[in-house]
Amino acid sequence: MGLHVLIVDDSATARAVLTSILKNDPEISSIDTAPDAYVARDKIVAQKPDVICLDVEMPRMDGISFLKKLMQYMPIPVVMVSSLTTKGASTTLDALDAGAIDFIPKMHSNLYEGRSAIEDELLEKVKAAAKVKVKAREPFKKVKSDLKYETLTTTQKIVAIGSSTGGTDALKTLLTKLPANTPGILIAQHMPPSFTLQFANRLNELCEMEVKEAENGDVVGVGKVLIAPGDKHMVLRRSGARYYVEIGGGQKVSGHRPSVDVLFNSVAKAAGENAIGVILTGMGRDGAQGLLNLKESGGKTIGQDEASSIVYGMPKVAYELGGVETQVPLDKISETILKTLSSM
Repeated sequence: MGLHVLIVDDSATARAVLTSILKNDPEISSIDTAPDAYVARDKIVAQKPDVICLDVEMPRMDGISFLKKLMQYMPIPVVMVSSLTTKGASTTLDALDAGAIDFIPKMHSNLYEGRSAIEDELLEKVKAAAKVKVKAREPFKKVKSDLKYETLTTTQKIVAIGSSTGGTDALKTLLTKLPANTPGILIAQHMPPSFTLQFANRLNELCEMEVKEAENGDVVGVGKVLIAPGDKHMVLRRSGARYYVEIGGGQKVSGHRPSVDVLFNSVAKAAGENAIGVILTGMGRDGAQGLLNLKESGGKTIGQDEASSIVYGMPKVAYELGGVETQVPLDKISETILKTLSSM
């Protein structure tokens, strides 16, 4: 039995384009569509689809409201189909908070124009989502961290983190547990432009550390988290005792921009034994080779375990490659980072 996918979108064009992409994959056996949430509700009850592709803006009930109801009463893996506007970024992050597995950006208002750009991504994400056991998520609230960081060394430490599918939720869990005096953190999370700024601002409201979208020349320091901007690579540089980041374009590496491999490789070169690399949930293999390089440069490495990963892809490849020294559940990673830092 192949996968059954339900496409929920008020645009007949979008439904036609998504259907034509999905129907050519042998792993997908049936596809149905619905123009709004109420038609979708009846089809979900009758058909129990494996995955839902859900639009954000729809008449009668918007996609976020529908998603929240779905997660409460009948959790099913959902991939959002969203625009790349600032508003689209905000609502997509709302959807990920509510329990959506991932999202597909609409590159153009007319999906036919952007079809080639989303074909592979759509198929990959729909099939990955089908394997996830979903559940409603509790909203994050700002609470004071009960973890402490104490160090006897004055040498500056660096923590580099890479993540993809499921990473927005994993990063919230990890970062909200860290105290304000945690050494500087660099993050490469696979996201389009505008999404990373919105995401950084949301994290900044929840965390004791300061979180911002990285800008070229930003200094890496205690209590600061820098997130690579969407569609830009971020690398760590060192000038004397001072660390800073460079932000730039260039080709995609390991299929991504920002690339976790690019970040980890730069951290290995600039910080070496004074760095920790952490690889979290995500599809593919981005970051696996970079984490191994970081380990071989003298740095410490941590990987998220399979049970707590939304998608055990990136951490799995890194582990099998030999790049992961310590593998732990998501809820133990913050504590493991601080313990490792204290021993360095």
